[in-house]
Amino acid sequence: MSLASQPVGRRERNKQQKLDRITAAASELFAEHGIEDVTTQQIADKADIGTGTLFLYAKSKGELLLLVQNAHYAEALQRGRADAETISDVLNAVMAIVQPIVECNRIQVDNGRTYLREMVFGDPEEPRHSEALSIVAQTEEATAAVLGRHEQAGAGDAATMARIVTAIMFLSMAASVNAALSIDDIVRDIRAQVGVLLSR
Repeated sequence: MSLASQPVGRRERNKQQKLDRITAAASELFAEHGIEDVTTQQIADKADIGTGTLFLYAKSKGELLLLVQNAHYAEALQRGRADAETISDVLNAVMAIVQPIVECNRIQVDNGRTYLREMVFGDPEEPRHSEALSIVAQTEEATAAVLGRHEQAGAGDAATMARIVTAIMFLSMAASVNAALSIDDIVRDIRAQVGVLLSR
């Protein structure tokens, strides 16, 4: 029997069930109240575990937010990638990737901005931060694949331009001056900047 086909043991199942409960509890509480107004004790109570157990899975509220948002971000990227594959125009295809990520990030603006800060300034060796950075890399790869269709972009240029696009996107979502802007406003701002990049 290969390792892949072996059944998951009870201990691993229990760990996964606890992680699922923690993720669901944190997701619900953060969405309802925002990260600043939620305590780790509230999350532990809602997940029906002790706070000591909670800290085995995440050492801080920032890590809990990464746990929650990473899953949402990965889903948003998957949707954007699928949409981009059906669009021939390069700018529209790039924006097909960007749009669901912005929507995901702006569900609760303070949470979205805190997530971006945690992603950038957190410990890259910590598993939740590492996962977030991996999703960023996947976003750049998906964007580079679309930009590779641009007649002036070679493979190296497409990768560099993709990094610029993601930087524009993250800065537009994180900037304090944009905190009150709507999703449509943020997307329009990103589109205008990416449009200039593609017109070079």
